[in-house]
Amino acid sequence: MCAPLTSFSNTFSAHFSTPKSSPEPNTQIPGAPDNDFVLLSIETSCDDTAAAVVRSSGEILSQVVSSQADLLARYGGVAPKMAEEAHSQVIDQVVQEALDKANVRETGLSAVAVTIGPGLSLCLRVGVLRARETAGRFNLPIIGVHHMEAHALVARLMEKKLQFPFMALLISGGHNLLILAQDLGQYIQLGTTIDDAIGVAYDKTAKWLGLDLRRSGGPTIEELAREGDAKSIKYSIPMKQHKDCNFSNVGLKTKVRLAIKSRTRNMK
Repeated sequence: MCAPLTSFSNTFSAHFSTPKSSPEPNTQIPGAPDNDFVLLSIETSCDDTAAAVVRSSGEILSQVVSSQADLLARYGGVAPKMAEEAHSQVIDQVVQEALDKANVRETGLSAVAVTIGPGLSLCLRVGVLRARETAGRFNLPIIGVHHMEAHALVARLMEKKLQFPFMALLISGGHNLLILAQDLGQYIQLGTTIDDAIGVAYDKTAKWLGLDLRRSGGPTIEELAREGDAKSIKYSIPMKQHKDCNFSNVGLKTKVRLAIKSRTRNMK
């Protein structure tokens, strides 16, 4: 059985900064009649520069992403300073393209939302500065978005009938979280990784196999796995003996590395 963590504000604040006891967030946007508003959203937390224009109804008017795939391949992963420079070079173009595709001008916006963390601080700064610039120029409110909370709540954007409470498994390059979403701003962490996130394990494995890293390790390994034999190598299930909902990927990653070395030696 998964035991919820007892101290939400202390143990979960690294991922979800809103304490369970806090009041429900005010989602009203000043100047938006009947809370019908148009939002410009900016995301630069890691290796992609993204912007979208979204209505309060959940309608996505536009979505533009500029990938840093070539940088990932060149450096074998995310190089924070290089990623920051890449964000800076395209952020204006990405935001303008999102506005153009949505057929919306800045004067037609109700607010600007931007990712404020968690993520790479150098990269986050690019998006925050761009959001501040737009908000300041057109006197718009800024909505700071928690990266992992957004991942959890996007399910309600896609599934209109999804109601609280619900469980969410959040898996990314830097995070593994199993949470119970009770309401807006109210989350209980059921489990997390005690070492590497699965994204790290995928990226390392893809590098050891000499795969194309321009799409990151996960998608590349998934595509290759479709051609493989799932029974050729047996791996034990990590954390099977633990009576909690935490994750561990270091041991599995090590076993994969040893298996690759063993196969490489046998091929020589």
